[in-house]
Amino acid sequence: MNDATIKPSLSSRIQTVRTKSGIEAWLIEDYTVPLVSLELAFRGGSAQDPETLPGTASFLAGVLDEGAGPYDSAAFHDRLDDYAIELGFSASRDLITGHLRTLSKHRHEAFDMLRLVLNEARFDEEPVERVRAQMLASLRHDVNDPDTRANRAWFESAFAGHAYARPVKGTFDSLPNITRDHLIAYRDHVFARDTLKLAVVGAIDALTLATELESIFGALPAKAHLSSLAIAAPKNIGTRTIIDLDIPQSSIRYGGPGLAQSDPDFVTASVVNHILGGGVFSSRLFREVREKRGLAYSVFSQLAPLDFGPVHMGGTSTKNERVAESLSIIEAEIKSLASDGPNDEELDIAKKYLIGSWPLRFDTSTKLANQLIHMQIENLGLDYMERRNGLVAAVNRADAARVAKRVYGTGEIFTVIVGRPVGV
Repeated sequence: MNDATIKPSLSSRIQTVRTKSGIEAWLIEDYTVPLVSLELAFRGGSAQDPETLPGTASFLAGVLDEGAGPYDSAAFHDRLDDYAIELGFSASRDLITGHLRTLSKHRHEAFDMLRLVLNEARFDEEPVERVRAQMLASLRHDVNDPDTRANRAWFESAFAGHAYARPVKGTFDSLPNITRDHLIAYRDHVFARDTLKLAVVGAIDALTLATELESIFGALPAKAHLSSLAIAAPKNIGTRTIIDLDIPQSSIRYGGPGLAQSDPDFVTASVVNHILGGGVFSSRLFREVREKRGLAYSVFSQLAPLDFGPVHMGGTSTKNERVAESLSIIEAEIKSLASDGPNDEELDIAKKYLIGSWPLRFDTSTKLANQLIHMQIENLGLDYMERRNGLVAAVNRADAARVAKRVYGTGEIFTVIVGRPVGV
C-alpha cells in the first residue's frame, strides 16, 4: 500500500470510545486476524519516584504481573500461558506503560487479568524479592556496561537537582529500601483515570470495548496526585566529563536542549536530526565518522521530547586513541548544521526517507496501537497520521536552517565519556 492510501483510511477508522466513568480510548476495528492489541499509559514514570527511592516506578512495573486477585505469581503466569495472553509493563522518565495482546476468543479472560493487575495486584513477598534481586543483578551488569553508564551519567549531570537526574532503574542504595508499601503508594498516586491514555486495535467493536474498559479501569481514582515538576534545561553545556573505566573502547554520550513534540518546529527538527545522525546510512555523522574515517561502527543522534526537559542526544563508541578525533568531527558537524543548515540534497533525501518509511509504523496491530497511544500522549490529534507526511514534505531549506540554529544554537554540547580516552 502506498502512503496516499494508508493515511486517510487509518485516520478515518479511528473511533473515540468513552465509558460511563469518562474513560476514553482510541479504537481501530480490524478483523483481518482474530487478535486484540491494547496499549495503555499513565503519566508519571520515574520522575514521580520518591526523591530518596529512585527505581520505584520500574520496580512497580516489574512486579505488577507477578500475581493478582486469587492468583499467586505462578498461577497468574500459568493462566496467561493457558490463554496465550501477552501482558507486561515498563517505566520511562515520564510514563508507566502497559501492553496486552490476546486472541479475540480469549478477550474477556485477558481483560479480566488486566483488571486484576491494576486493581488487585498482590505484591507477595516472594515475587517482590525475586524482582528486586533481578533489578540489582541488572545494576551489577550495568556497572561494566559503558553505554549504560555514559547515558546514566549524562542525565545525572545534565539534570542535577531535577527528577530526571534520578536513574530510572534505581541504585544499589535505593532498591533494597523500596518496600511493598512504597509500591502501593506509588500506584495509588499515579494510576488514575485523568492521566490514562488507551489505544486498542483489533477484532472488537466499540460497544464491547466500552463495557470491558469500564470493568478494567472504572474503579481507579478519578485524579492522579502527581508531584509538580519544573521545566529544566540541561546543564554543563560546552563541557566534557570523563568516567574512568579500563576498557579498550570508550563510550560517548552527548546532548543539549531540544524541543517538545508539541512545538510547531518539532517535525522540522526531526528532519534536521535525520540529516545529522538519525539516518542510518545517509546522515552526516555516519558518513564522516564511519564511512570516511572508520572511527566507529555506529554513531547516532536523536530527539528526546521529555515532558519537563526536552533534549537532543547522540552517541558512539570508538577506540580510546580515537575519541578526540571522533568528538572533534561530531562537534564540527553540529556547528556546521547550526550555522549553515542542510543543503538541498540532504534535505531531499531525509524527507523522502521519512515520508516513505512512515507506513512501516502501522504494519502490525501492535505497532498501530503504539502509534495511537503516542498520538494521544503528545496531543497530536486524531488526524495526525493523515497530516504528518504533509508536514514533512512542507519543510524547506530556510525552515531547516532556522530550526537547526534553534535546536543546536552555537553547536556546544555536554559530553560524557566512559573509558580511558587519549588526548581529550
